[in-house]
Amino acid sequence: MSDVDEQPKTLLVTLTGKDRPGVTSAMFATLSAAGVEVVDIEQIVLRRRLVLGVLITAPRDWKKLRDAIEETASSLGMQVDVDRGVGDNRERGSGRSHVTVLGAPLRAAAMSAIAGRIADCGANIDRIERMARYPVTAIDLAISGVEPEVLRPLLAVEAAAQGIDIAVQPASLLRRSMRLIVMDVDSTLIQGEVIEMIAAHAGCEAEVAAVTERAMRGEIDFEESLRERVALLEGVPESALDEVYDSIELAPGARTMVRVLRRLGYRFAIVSGGFTHITRRLAADLGIHYSRANELEIVDGRLTGQVVGEVVDRAGKATALREFAADIGVPVDATIAIGDGANDLDMLNAAGLGIAYNAKPVVRDAADASVNVPYLDTILYLLGISREEIEAADAADGIVTPSPPV
Repeated sequence: MSDVDEQPKTLLVTLTGKDRPGVTSAMFATLSAAGVEVVDIEQIVLRRRLVLGVLITAPRDWKKLRDAIEETASSLGMQVDVDRGVGDNRERGSGRSHVTVLGAPLRAAAMSAIAGRIADCGANIDRIERMARYPVTAIDLAISGVEPEVLRPLLAVEAAAQGIDIAVQPASLLRRSMRLIVMDVDSTLIQGEVIEMIAAHAGCEAEVAAVTERAMRGEIDFEESLRERVALLEGVPESALDEVYDSIELAPGARTMVRVLRRLGYRFAIVSGGFTHITRRLAADLGIHYSRANELEIVDGRLTGQVVGEVVDRAGKATALREFAADIGVPVDATIAIGDGANDLDMLNAAGLGIAYNAKPVVRDAADASVNVPYLDTILYLLGISREEIEAADAADGIVTPSPPV
């Protein structure tokens, strides 16, 4: 006897039509009368149009049940197909991934290109779910059949060609576990570069900005560039640091992201090549658990143009990530790093998920995922959290989720 003959006979019932209360219950009332078992169910509703798929065991008199199903569908004003076969759904292949597609807008041509690349490498799209409609359209694809490491570079090239963002993550329990998020500060958590804001008080903003740009592109050593820039700040009054802090603007969506993930038990850290005078206040304001940055030397109320202690550079950021993870007791694979410059590369590579946020090309090419829209809370969609869930959780706390988010 063949394996096919040994498998139970099954019926696939596919119901389509205008959705309204009672449709699903009416269909299951008909199925229950036949005493069948439910093997699988999928249901979606798009613009009040319902598609319900039910896989059930086939009774001996399956044609009688088919007629009853068709009668129920007709009474509901809906269409139905009943297909007889054997067994359950085909087992999903190995190499399972979540592919998150972000577009503003997300055009059909882009989805066509992405689906084509997935098919080209032999992978299959098992499920598709929309995570958000604004401020970007975010779509989550469940993929099987190809390892994430193979899929990621193929989709990254296509995403760049289509002007959209793509994140490819292994489908594992880590996506649902408590995690540590480590963020860069300048041009990531906040808009702009703090050292340039301080430099404006010293009248050397252009000179400092030029060195910053070279460092972020990876053209010069970060520690060398930092000391060169800090030397230009000699004589700036300490009070200027407070004025700079008061003028800081967070990245849109920063508060939303931290607020939502703290509810889920996530821990946060900020690691900056900037300065402790700013990062400590940011951490206190946002409820961030850890912070690490450089210490400016201040004597008699003025900056000396020197840095105190060891410089937090590219390697230092990765070290901080590992130390914070160990302190919390989570594996490094359960960490997420977010940054924009070459100084963040080691940190992004060390993390379980490295996200390049509005980053330089060298950083985008090296990161696991790239987000190039000015909303930091789009990171939530990469973690499987939908816009509806965000708004519902905020509403339960008496908070109106900003739109666009801030």
